[in-house]
Amino acid sequence: TCDLCGDNEGKVAVVAGLQWQSYGGRDRFCGEAVTVKCFEDNSRVKEELANPGAGKVLVVDGGGSLRNALIGDMIAENAVKNGWEGVVIHGACRDVDELAKLDIGVVTLGCVPIKSVRRGEGQLNIPISFGGVTLSPGDHIYVDNNGIIASTTALL
Repeated sequence: TCDLCGDNEGKVAVVAGLQWQSYGGRDRFCGEAVTVKCFEDNSRVKEELANPGAGKVLVVDGGGSLRNALIGDMIAENAVKNGWEGVVIHGACRDVDELAKLDIGVVTLGCVPIKSVRRGEGQLNIPISFGGVTLSPGDHIYVDNNGIIASTTALL
């Protein structure tokens, strides 16, 4: 992300002011954004990661909640089977030891052992905002240990 920012000044937005943690087996990933907005209910996250996701990153605005995990090992295993590049969650995950073994990027604000509630709530493929950036479906997301950046056009 450092080189992409330097080489594409004015074309990237940096998701800033948040302390991201990497939990997946990949510490760098990129792809086209699919967005979900939900709060402590991972129904839409589970549904979307059950679909084919080659070349895509699921970006979830979970309201920054660390009270309920929006992804765990079983949902992440399904995402791997369906070819997703990674998941970015403005919220929490769980099953971190198992997530680290999976060939997928998982970046969240933290972890918690409590599972999500399931009420069938949440919105799919709408603009979402956190870290000073509004992310839209189809934006290009780039993640590594330095941070998260987005662009409306592909940079790689």
